[in-house]
Amino acid sequence: MRRNARFVPVLDLVAGGTLLSTVIASGAIAATGTDAGTDTARATGTALSAGADRGTAAPGTTGSTARGTGDRTGDRTGRTGTARAVPEPVEREAADTTAEQRSVRRYWTEARMEAAKPLAALVPKKDGARLTAAATRAQAAADPVSVPATTPDGETVTAVRGTAARPSNGAPWTRGGAITTTTGRVFFTYQGRNASCSASAVTSENRSTVITAGHCVRMGGAFHGNWVFVPGYRNGERPHGTWVATTLYTTPQWNNSEDVNHDVASAVVAPLNGRSLTDVVGGQGISFNQQRRRQMHSFGYPAGAPYDGSKLVYCAGRAFDDFMMTRDLGLNCTMTGGSSGGPWFLDFDEGTGSGTLNSVNSFKYGFAAGWMFGPYFGTEAQAVYDAAQTTGTP
Repeated sequence: MRRNARFVPVLDLVAGGTLLSTVIASGAIAATGTDAGTDTARATGTALSAGADRGTAAPGTTGSTARGTGDRTGDRTGRTGTARAVPEPVEREAADTTAEQRSVRRYWTEARMEAAKPLAALVPKKDGARLTAAATRAQAAADPVSVPATTPDGETVTAVRGTAARPSNGAPWTRGGAITTTTGRVFFTYQGRNASCSASAVTSENRSTVITAGHCVRMGGAFHGNWVFVPGYRNGERPHGTWVATTLYTTPQWNNSEDVNHDVASAVVAPLNGRSLTDVVGGQGISFNQQRRRQMHSFGYPAGAPYDGSKLVYCAGRAFDDFMMTRDLGLNCTMTGGSSGGPWFLDFDEGTGSGTLNSVNSFKYGFAAGWMFGPYFGTEAQAVYDAAQTTGTP
């Protein structure tokens, strides 16, 4: 199901810190993978009730949106959340025909993927929203929502609370498990250059939803083209294929002013060889409106030195609140450019590689290379997820 609305312009970027995408100059003309005339961004004035409009999907199901369930308990059988109206996500149609998808898939050669380099540095705006007592109370008042991880067969994976973590500030992940299939690299073209981020497949109604950072789908006033997700990427290999985006979503706050507090995005990917994404790789769980300052794991494919983007890297520790310029969560982590959009998990089981996605790698302050920051997943992030998981694939 397609959602058409009005285009909402984005404001200029602010230079000076580090957003974590990667790009290289490309002399070749890229296949666009999108039609400029189909940029159908939602107007921010349109509001919806996160608690009563759409129903959260049961894993492995398909079909039309479950509406009007009003389930506020966090049960995965009905869309959940608070009754507070939130602006609808901004939507961009991407490669939504078979011919476009074939063109985009052909564009991404191994050489183009391996050559990505970091973007120029960016930082939060000095007048951005900081974490206040009132903001913390508002977040705590929202109803917690949690959707469980699922296997490729659609079986629910039980979250394990309190699993002991091996502290890491940026070591290669070597323990295998579901994380090695659900996490992958994202490739796209940005202002005529080739770029890379990280992302994760999650449990969803359409079995085709990917979660990443807002700047991994849109930056500098335009959505990216040639957008693909490569789960399980390692040393140039694509063991589970190249999945082409048909629709991209981000928050209106990121779309309009590149507010790092809402640097969240989702993508819907087309079936590959007749199968949907999570039927092949499984899906991680996802949650919203959770308590802050909990034990978390983050993952990504950093490509800036000393990393090269060839392997999955992780950080683990207790999250802390950004006390400087945003409302984001922080984590001790040395991952570099290219890790943007990589998932942060609550209740991550290092034995099975499954957890509950609750933020994404977003930015670093230039003076604090050992800290990574990611947006708090509240009702706006939930709306981005809900819009994607209820969108059909061509």
